[in-house]
Amino acid sequence: MVDNAEEKDITANTEINNTDEAAGSRPEVREGRAEIRRGRDRGRDRDRDRDFVEKEFIEKLVKLNRTAKVVKGGRRFSFSALTVIGDRKGNVGFGFGKANDVSEAIRKSIDKAKRKMIKLPVKNGTIPHEITGRFKASRVLLKPACSGTGIIAGGPVRAIMEAGGVTDVLSKSIGASSQYNVVKATFDCINKLMDAKAVAKNRGKSLNEMWG
Repeated sequence: MVDNAEEKDITANTEINNTDEAAGSRPEVREGRAEIRRGRDRGRDRDRDRDFVEKEFIEKLVKLNRTAKVVKGGRRFSFSALTVIGDRKGNVGFGFGKANDVSEAIRKSIDKAKRKMIKLPVKNGTIPHEITGRFKASRVLLKPACSGTGIIAGGPVRAIMEAGGVTDVLSKSIGASSQYNVVKATFDCINKLMDAKAVAKNRGKSLNEMWG
């Protein structure tokens, strides 16, 4: 009796396996599995596209500040973030955001920066001419540099130049060292900068004669 039962179980398992193999070999089953694979591939493509959109701008956190308000139940913290963004193609912006959470403060500052982006004139990896910007007690001096010099700047000025796509520049921060003031003074420089064509025209030369 036991041998017959074991033989029946083995026969049943063999029939089930044969049925699964036959189902896997059917055209409609193969097409269904192929459709599932294509759906997964499309999902991966969408993820890659989303990553590309998110990485379209380079984001740099210049300053993160925490403040505390003493209330009856204890201390209540809030955060402020100063962020610089750019596409490394001559477009830069900065934003300042406040919130009760660090990530929310950074998100607000990035959203504001995207709405206030301006054009940074770049020629051969540097700026077209020397310029000085001012904001309150801060002054920032920017000077063009030859290829291979690098970004000779620190803190906020370096973040702005890297985000804008500048690879060679000389800078000097004079006066108050408040990071917010330095950022505003640097953007004052950018607003005053003329593009390469305007500089060449004012000097009576062509672009090739000035920059090669």
